[in-house]
This record gives sequence, structure tokens and C-alpha cells, in this order.
Amino acid sequence: MLNIAEGFARQSNREFRQFLYVAHGSVAEVQSALYVAKDQTYITDDDFRNIYRQAEDISRALAGFIRYLGSTID
Repeated sequence: MLNIAEGFARQSNREFRQFLYVAHGSVAEVQSALYVAKDQTYITDDDFRNIYRQAEDISRALAGFIRYLGSTID
């Protein structure tokens, strides 16, 4: 979320899009950390599936927003 806020503050769709890419990468990092947390039994299988599903939803939303901004950049 911080990357999105920082990118938005740049007031340029091109720069904002770059920060969205960083945020999208951060979602992948969270998903990877979820596997570690599950393997170490820090979280339950149900928690893993629930949080992973939320991360997938966020990932899709970010990807769609990135595509949209890409179509608006001259």
C-alpha cells in the first residue's frame, strides 16, 4: 500500500504505474512468505488459503490497474 501511495503522489501515470509494479511484486513476496509460514506451522492451512486467496485478488486488481494506466499513457 505504501508503494501505491508514493506512486500516486508522483502525479504522473507513468511513474504511478512503475510503483504499482513494485506493489505487485510485493504481493508475490507475501505469497512466498505465506508458504514459509505454513511450512513452519505459524499459520493453519485454512489461514494460508484465505490469505493467499486475498493476495491473488489484490494481484489481479493491481494487474488490471497497471493495464488500464498503460492504455492511458501517451
